[in-house]
Amino acid sequence: MTVEPDISLARKLFDRLAEATSDGVGITRDSYGAGEAFAHDLIASTARDLGLETRTDAAMNLYVTLAGEDRSLPAVMTGSHLDSVPRGGNFDGAAGVIAGISVLSAWLQAGKKPLRDTVVIAIRAEESAWFPVSYPGSKAIFGKLPAEALELKRFDRDVTLGEAIEAAGGDPRALASGTCLLDPRTVSRFIEVHIEQGPVLVGSNQPVGIVNGIRGSFRYRHARINGVYSHSGATPRAHRHDAVAAAAAFIERLNAHWSAFEENGADLALTFGQLSTDGEQADFSKVPGRVDFSIDVRSASAQTLDAFESVVLREVANIEQQTSTRFDLGPRTASTPAPMDAELISEMMDKAEALGIDARVMPSGAGHDTATFALQGIPSAMIFVRNHNGSHNPEEAMEMADFAVATRLLGAAMDAEPPMLRDCQPMENTSHA
Repeated sequence: MTVEPDISLARKLFDRLAEATSDGVGITRDSYGAGEAFAHDLIASTARDLGLETRTDAAMNLYVTLAGEDRSLPAVMTGSHLDSVPRGGNFDGAAGVIAGISVLSAWLQAGKKPLRDTVVIAIRAEESAWFPVSYPGSKAIFGKLPAEALELKRFDRDVTLGEAIEAAGGDPRALASGTCLLDPRTVSRFIEVHIEQGPVLVGSNQPVGIVNGIRGSFRYRHARINGVYSHSGATPRAHRHDAVAAAAAFIERLNAHWSAFEENGADLALTFGQLSTDGEQADFSKVPGRVDFSIDVRSASAQTLDAFESVVLREVANIEQQTSTRFDLGPRTASTPAPMDAELISEMMDKAEALGIDARVMPSGAGHDTATFALQGIPSAMIFVRNHNGSHNPEEAMEMADFAVATRLLGAAMDAEPPMLRDCQPMENTSHA
């Protein structure tokens, strides 16, 4: 029996979040801050009003549970995050949590009791814009958050991640000890609904996509090229230590390598998201002596990431020699590519066809908490919802009709009987922004 999700409740929750967390330009729900706390309180109070069980863990992740007939069975889980980037949109993350709540609400209204516990999890701090570490909430669930990550400071104030967790009611000491908060073997499957943050579904005119893998990455967020400031007219080219010339050569060469990798069939994305000279010393009549930049490299293949990082380091050495400058790449962060479960993807495509849903299989270029679950051996998948105008900006535009389609598919996947679990897996302990 297909139970239609409670879209009326979903609409009310989206509206309430937008009203309460608007910053006048976009939406700001800061990780372990007031905005995220409001969102978690809203979901928790809504769940309790519905008669659902709620609890939090030491990282203040929120679990909302509809009890199953046999509570000894591994649970079906869904969910996402409730924080946002500064001046972001209302649907990034929240769509996944609200989708799960709307399914459980509909099941309750229909008197449906699942065979096993069905859990919606609101995961903390997915957006690394606030603290320079990826997935601290979901990593903490499995005891995989590095203790040193708790000492990382929020970008806009003098507060560490550990202090923020404690202020929110969590227990950073338990997290630092590597305590596992959830045995992976107690989770039968994890499915996350999330807006697509790119243009693929809009371009193909499809409401949803089913994700087959999440790209991993390596990043240097605080890289610098050091040259020597000198007079722009009096310093011959052979005597220059020009940081901007070095940066330009670096960007041009890496983009050429990116093209070559793609021509050979590799999945790769390269971004220089930040690039600046020193505003206090740079001048139109000076040879620039310093450039700050960031580099973000992503791929679905660990081998491709390794190969391209070798290229990056080789070009650093070449350009240093050719331009008489010095590169300081700064701290490196990384994440492991996470393939989704092939059987679960096939099952969900079959369910989409049965429901008359036009879906496609597609990769995720952005990182998501689902990667953490997948790397623990939990059969995992994602449902992307068509979304106009990209993401991480106030112009996010998910249509409720598309959200309803995604949530119908989620409900069908949550209602299925999962296959046997695999043993839990080790996971790379990396701090990735």
